[in-house]
Amino acid sequence: MQKNNPEGKKIFPEISWDKIETVMLDMDGTLLDKHFDDYFWEIYVPEHYSLLHNISVNEAKKQLLEKYRRVESTLEWTDLEYWSHELGLDIAELKMRINHLIGVHPYVIEFLEFCLKTGKKLYLITNAHSKTLSIKLEQTSIGPWFDRVVCAEEVGCAKEDHKFWIRLQEILSYDPRTTLLADDTEKVLRSAASFNIAHLIFVARSSSRQPVRYSPDFPSIDFFKELIPSKKRS
Repeated sequence: MQKNNPEGKKIFPEISWDKIETVMLDMDGTLLDKHFDDYFWEIYVPEHYSLLHNISVNEAKKQLLEKYRRVESTLEWTDLEYWSHELGLDIAELKMRINHLIGVHPYVIEFLEFCLKTGKKLYLITNAHSKTLSIKLEQTSIGPWFDRVVCAEEVGCAKEDHKFWIRLQEILSYDPRTTLLADDTEKVLRSAASFNIAHLIFVARSSSRQPVRYSPDFPSIDFFKELIPSKKRS
């Protein structure tokens, strides 16, 4: 991890692929365009919540934001059953109605091909609820690329929790010194750094509809082509 970059200028990754055996990739915002999630939780759910409770959409957004903040960075935040009970809405059904908005970021497939050709162990590591995971894997067909997919609910805590990486090692038997993790959440990367995962990459373009934001602390990429040696910074 690098520091002393208060302006948030891009820190370019310098990857020695011969030193990496395991590649762990987040899903939402990292492999998949976060526009779906932003639209779902910030617009689509408030619209339905406002109708259910006969309140304005703005008031619905205000109430929901308070509920979101209470469980941020916990398993409840991604638990569809929790939100269905909390909000009185069938969250899984609502996600299915707009699943056409789920999309894979550019150059993701090329990067997965590169990892496969170079013999890396490839894992999808996500906080997403198993129902959300099923919807997104069915829509995108990226599941078969991975040696294994691990949800935070299987581990028992969110990726932001230091204990996550300890328990994940018991599941996957990975070596932190030869592991690369790419994620669009700095708090997750800091948690992974506390477990000495050696190669940490921040995905700065999590949503196609939002400005790029580089990490002041971690090497950042706009697209995964930057990690493929022959296409680096092209």
